[in-house]
Amino acid sequence: MKRDSTISASSGNVFADLDDEHAPETLLKSRLAQRLAKVIEAKRLTQAEVATVLQIDQPKVSKILRGRLREFSTDRLFRFLNALDQDIQIVIKSKPASRRQARMIVVSG
Repeated sequence: MKRDSTISASSGNVFADLDDEHAPETLLKSRLAQRLAKVIEAKRLTQAEVATVLQIDQPKVSKILRGRLREFSTDRLFRFLNALDQDIQIVIKSKPASRRQARMIVVSG
């Protein structure tokens, strides 16, 4: 049996490519969780230590690190990053006329 092996170019958002109706927010939350994981690793913190700093229980820290983000709002993830000494800067600007749609980009430096 032969399979159709059509290859499509990515939109740049895997969640949109998978038809997630909340793709921009899902991507944002994913990127925020990735940054949280990097900070936690760089600070060499245990999940229990992170839970204390974030004032949540350890299983919730585990959920974040495993990408189980449904119960976490973007605002809450921002607050977690602040609690771990991370500054957050949000910049809003007009899209270039050359692009059809405005987009959301998360840059983690």
